[in-house]
Amino acid sequence: MELGAVVLLALAGTAAGAINAIAGGGSLVTFPALLALGYPPVIANVTNTVAALPGYVGGAWGYRRELAGQRRRVIVLGLITVAGAVGGSALLLAGSEQTFSAVVPWLVLASTALLAAQPALTRLVTKQRLAGAERLRWAGLGQFGVAVYGGYFNAGLGIMMLGVLGIALRESLQRLNALKSVLSVVASAVSLVFFALFSTVSWPAAAIMAVAGLLGGWMGAAVGRRLPVPLLRWSVVTFGFVVFLVLLVNHAS
Repeated sequence: MELGAVVLLALAGTAAGAINAIAGGGSLVTFPALLALGYPPVIANVTNTVAALPGYVGGAWGYRRELAGQRRRVIVLGLITVAGAVGGSALLLAGSEQTFSAVVPWLVLASTALLAAQPALTRLVTKQRLAGAERLRWAGLGQFGVAVYGGYFNAGLGIMMLGVLGIALRESLQRLNALKSVLSVVASAVSLVFFALFSTVSWPAAAIMAVAGLLGGWMGAAVGRRLPVPLLRWSVVTFGFVVFLVLLVNHAS
C-alpha cells in the first residue's frame, strides 16, 4: 500500500472516529475514502464495516455501567441482531457488484438523511420513553430490520438503531445508548465473521482505519465539548449529499 493511501485512510479513520464520538455518521467519510482509492464498492463496504467494530466495542465499554439490568434485552435483541446481520450480509454477497453500485448512492443519501434527522429522532425518543409500556416484541421486529440494513450497509446504523429502540422501549436515553452500542458490536462482529469467511476484506485498510478511529474517538470526545455539534452534523450532511451526487453521476456515466 502506498504512503499516500495510508495517510488518506488514517485521516479518514481519525475523522470518522471523531465524528462518531460527537454526532455519528463517520462512515460517510471512510466509505468514500475507500472508493476514492479504487476499491470496488462491495469490498469498500465490507472493509468499512469491519473497520467500524473496534469503535463500537469502545462505545459499549464506555457505557458498561448503563447496561445494568438490561440482560434480558441484550440477550433477546442480540439474538435477533445476529439473525438480521447474517441476512443482510448474505444479501450483500448474493447480489451483483452492479446492483450494489446502483443502490449505494441511495443508501448514502438515506444515511445522510438519518444524520440530518438525528435531533428530531432524539426528541421523539425522549417523548416516547416517558409514556407507554415496554414493547420488547416491537423492538425486536424493528431491530431485525435495522440489523439487516447494518449487515448490508453499515453507515447510519447507530442512528437508525437508537431511533427504533427509543420508540419501542421505555428507558432513559443514556441506557438506550448503552443497549445500542452493544447491539452495534453484535451486528458488526457477525458481519466481520461472515465477510471474513465468504468475502474479500482489505485487512490492511481496515486495520489502519480501525486504529485511527480509536484515536479519533478519543480526540472527538475531548473536542466535542467545545465544538458546536450542529456545525459538525451539517458539515457531514453536506459532505454526504455531495458524495451521493458524485456516486449517482458516476453510476449513470
